[in-house]
Amino acid sequence: MAVADSLLHAGGPVIALAAFALVALFTRWAFGSDLARDRRHRGPVDDGLLTHVATLSRRESALALRAVLSDAGIRSTLRFPAAHRAEVLVFPEDADRARQLAASFGGGA
Repeated sequence: MAVADSLLHAGGPVIALAAFALVALFTRWAFGSDLARDRRHRGPVDDGLLTHVATLSRRESALALRAVLSDAGIRSTLRFPAAHRAEVLVFPEDADRARQLAASFGGGA
C-alpha cells in the first residue's frame, strides 16, 4: 500500500501540470491572434500626414534615398510593409521635390 500511496502523491502534480498545459494551449488557440488572418482583413494603411514617394526592394537602397532626401533638406521616414519592400514617406509639401530626387536616384527603386 505504501507504493500505491507514493505513486498517487507523485502523479497528482503531474496530472495538475498536464491539465494546466491543456488549459493554456486552449486559451492560446481561442484568444491568440492569427497574423495571417490579421493581414488579410486589414484595410488600407493610413499614412497620416505623410505622402508615399517611392518603393524600393532593398533596405539599404531606401536608407540611401533617405540620406539623399535629408541632404536636400527633406524630412522622410521609412516603412517596411513586407519582406524585400521599403517605402519612403515625406510630408506633402516636400512630395514633388522628393519624387524628382527619387526618380533620379539610382539605388535600385
